[in-house]
Amino acid sequence: MESKLKIESNDWCPGCGNFGIIRAEEMALKELKLDNESTVVVSGIGCSGKLPHFMNMRISGVHTLHGRALAFALGIKLANPRLNVIINAGDGDTYGIGAGHFVNAGRRNVDMVLVVHDNGVYGLTKGQAAPTLPYGEKTKSLPKPNIMNAINPLAVALASGYTFVARGYAYDVVHLKEIVKKAITHKGMALIDVLQPCPTYNDINTKEWYDKRVYKLESEGWDPVVKSESEAQEKLEKAIGKALIYSEKIPIGVFYQNELVPTFEDRIKSNIPNYLENPPALQQIDSNGISIFDPLTIINKVE
Repeated sequence: MESKLKIESNDWCPGCGNFGIIRAEEMALKELKLDNESTVVVSGIGCSGKLPHFMNMRISGVHTLHGRALAFALGIKLANPRLNVIINAGDGDTYGIGAGHFVNAGRRNVDMVLVVHDNGVYGLTKGQAAPTLPYGEKTKSLPKPNIMNAINPLAVALASGYTFVARGYAYDVVHLKEIVKKAITHKGMALIDVLQPCPTYNDINTKEWYDKRVYKLESEGWDPVVKSESEAQEKLEKAIGKALIYSEKIPIGVFYQNELVPTFEDRIKSNIPNYLENPPALQQIDSNGISIFDPLTIINKVE
């Protein structure tokens, strides 16, 4: 008799953009027909942190610390590069306390997917201004308008070395699902910044507000894929320019994709030739708790 999944009751607010994000990810994983046992969903703290609990799939999930989801995911991926690793974190989680990890993940170009639930507020702690809330905006829980400038996460990611940079919209689930599929199959560090309305605490950037502004990059013939080294810099600069457009018109879709840059796993393999065949998580451990595999022996043989 086939067993049934026991799903934890969902405690997101009615109308939360997280519902669209979780559906898009589930659809993407099912359509790609990935091995569920080889897929790990990592999350941080915040409303988005519950996503691994609520997924209606038999996959591994890790609910980690505030701002440290990327660090946890990096350890998982490098210990076993055969795993498909997807990170879900909030805008405050990622671009605030986790900003250092966010920037350096781009420098490494590890083959993972980072999905940021971007609603401009710290929803779980009652709506304080997050790093993506524009200067001067006053959401309903702020006593006074925000006094800090907003960062542009896509521009930061592009400047940091992310090789796949995209923006999605939580209320366009089918379009977001296609972006997630592209990000998962991309070889390298991928960012999807998802515009995610918070109907409880952000009464400015609502569904109605976004619906009047978002448009798909595909509608204007945008080509984000780098096909040769000679066009990489030009496409990067164009992507940064397009990412800075965020006012009456907000583009969504894939801004930049470059698979010509070696992944961090490939860079490790250049130093440890059998890293991918015998990564740390799969190595044999002797009775003293020491790995039988000695990477220095392999390096010395190569030299």
